[in-house]
Amino acid sequence: MNPALWVSKTGLAAQDAKMTAISNNLANVNTTGFKRDRVVFQDLFYQTPRAPGTMLDQNNVAPNGVQFGSGVRILGTQKQFTVGSMQVTNQDLDVAITGQGFFQVETLDGDIAYTRAGNLSISPDGVLTNAQGLPLVPQIELPEHTKKLSIAKDGTVTASVGGETDAVELGQITLVNFVNPGGLEAVGGNLYRETAASGEAVEGVPGEEAFGALEQGSLEGSNVQVVEEMVDMITVQRAYEMNAKMVSAADDMLKFINQQM
Repeated sequence: MNPALWVSKTGLAAQDAKMTAISNNLANVNTTGFKRDRVVFQDLFYQTPRAPGTMLDQNNVAPNGVQFGSGVRILGTQKQFTVGSMQVTNQDLDVAITGQGFFQVETLDGDIAYTRAGNLSISPDGVLTNAQGLPLVPQIELPEHTKKLSIAKDGTVTASVGGETDAVELGQITLVNFVNPGGLEAVGGNLYRETAASGEAVEGVPGEEAFGALEQGSLEGSNVQVVEEMVDMITVQRAYEMNAKMVSAADDMLKFINQQM
């Protein structure tokens, strides 16, 4: 096979993968707490008929080598955990993290997952949950006849219960952080799982140390910038077209050789 065909094939596959990531970013432009993906490329191994610095004779060294690359591959995808734009909703159960940190929720299989989406709900049992109905950790239960729910910047949850005039403290929402948030595993549903790459979860109080404070009545929007994604999409499209033309050109060269022999 003509090496140019293989190199172009790797280019087509890489650009197609990046287009998939861009498509997913744009699809989630209005998803609460969504973090965009960035695709990281890496060149493949090189064929080196002559290495740089090879002795040409007893007195002369080759200033340049002869090296041919073998194409490109996807090294990985990285979640960009920059804070999204804040959207004021004035809803008591909407909470945004204004900085670093993740909410903790208990999944159906009993494990802990992490999320930036603060559109909370109340279960039929009076437990504070995320939008999918997964209870927050630590669990916060709301008594019957709860009204005027208030969530402070440090996560303290208070409410007026029944006919009492004084607010009752019901619990505290804590946050967790990771040494390498980009190493978290995205599992869908705005949820992430801890991995060996992310490091262990470190729990703390909102607003203290490196944790962001909570803002009731607001939601964190997606950090996807539509204009940037559209520019990336055009760049990928052009790169894909060039690789496709390279495949066509290499094929024409092979046809020319076959016709001449």
